[in-house]
Amino acid sequence: MFYGFDIGGSKIALGVYDSERRLVRETRVPTPHDDYSRFLNTLAGMVREADALYGEPGSVGIGIPGLPASADGTLYAANLPAASGRPLGRDLSALLEREVRIENDANCFTLSEAWDDEFRRYPLVMGLILGTGVGGGLVMNGRVISGQTGLSGEFGHTRLPVDALTVLGRDIPLLRCGCGQSGCIENYLSGGGFAWLWQHHYGSRLTAPEIVERWQAGDSQAREHVARYLDLLAVCMANLLTVVDPHLVVIGGGLSGFSELIEALPARLPRHLLPAARVPPIERARHGAAGGMRGAAFLHLKE
Repeated sequence: MFYGFDIGGSKIALGVYDSERRLVRETRVPTPHDDYSRFLNTLAGMVREADALYGEPGSVGIGIPGLPASADGTLYAANLPAASGRPLGRDLSALLEREVRIENDANCFTLSEAWDDEFRRYPLVMGLILGTGVGGGLVMNGRVISGQTGLSGEFGHTRLPVDALTVLGRDIPLLRCGCGQSGCIENYLSGGGFAWLWQHHYGSRLTAPEIVERWQAGDSQAREHVARYLDLLAVCMANLLTVVDPHLVVIGGGLSGFSELIEALPARLPRHLLPAARVPPIERARHGAAGGMRGAAFLHLKE
């Protein structure tokens, strides 16, 4: 059996998957905030309960919103104060007497999609999350490409390319990012960025869903706004495609529910790519909010 933890600031979810990658059990508990021992024992208790239920020790994977391990093997996750700065993987592996694998939740999202029945035929899968922030991941032949420090797929912290200034106007403010830099594409392509661009160009405050609702009603400003956003997304994404050259792109996050983005994007990409490049299939994520838990469970899968 394959166990996948999706750990966030408020809840710990454990999904149990069988050899056919089907979810057979899911449990949730509140996330302990102040006590590392209680945090560890909560995870271990959930695993042992599943072991007893299925009569075998399952493999354990964990998805977390942060960096799985720094140079000294400790976890960095700002919204998991009980575990941040601790060697979670090493300690839990020792407690459970089996290997525990930990990955960033965006990588787990991508891995979940790469193991979808429809997508398994693609060797190199790029995940792109357009939600509260902008993130993603890379999966090659069913395995996450983490990079030297676990930062592979942090697409949101690449900077606005030159062509983006043509789309947005060369006087566009280079917004300060939470990472400490300015001009990160996350501030323009995330759900909040989608709304900020509306306010910047039209002077009124609307949420992303409200803008989409206006677009669906045929509002001319909303149509213009979405076209501009799509052009910006194409410019930024073309840089990623040139570097990665994936066989498939899967888009998740709140904005992925706006089907126009998925449908209209491929036609906008070719003019920003090399002549020999091919636009890969671009699909909406199939597994939604379950992707982090599902991908964590599949950290132990092999082709």
